[in-house]
Amino acid sequence: MKTFSATPADIDKKWFIIDAEGVVLGRLASIIAFRLRGKHKPTFTPSMDMGDNIIVINADKVQMTGKKRTDKIHYWHTGYPGGIKSRTAGQILEGKFPERLLEKAVQRMLPGGPLSRKQMTNLRIYAGTEHGHEAQNPEVLDVKAMNPKNTRSQS
Repeated sequence: MKTFSATPADIDKKWFIIDAEGVVLGRLASIIAFRLRGKHKPTFTPSMDMGDNIIVINADKVQMTGKKRTDKIHYWHTGYPGGIKSRTAGQILEGKFPERLLEKAVQRMLPGGPLSRKQMTNLRIYAGTEHGHEAQNPEVLDVKAMNPKNTRSQS
């Protein structure tokens, strides 16, 4: 039996829309990263961009377990001496770009390299309910119904 290796002609990309309201951040990011790589398909080939296109709405209403909203700190450096900066996850969600929290969570679950950067272009995250991708007829991917642990009530 020969090992199947997909070619660009074999790739079939679909569009999915996910409502992130009330969904746990890490579980959502894990599901999105899995689908962006295409690992849910039986024809998965590690060296090809086989994943689907994912649209995430309500990214600002994503939930976290425990005290991560107040205790989890995200650091970055400005490039200048003494330029270490930090924000809590809650401050990021309440800030100007709350979708960056989910974007970074997904990005860090993908392997680094040119292919992962290409796969990240198939992800579109919106803080509100509005998105401009109705023409693609995205299918609804109900993350809440997959597992009861995927959701948390508002805290």
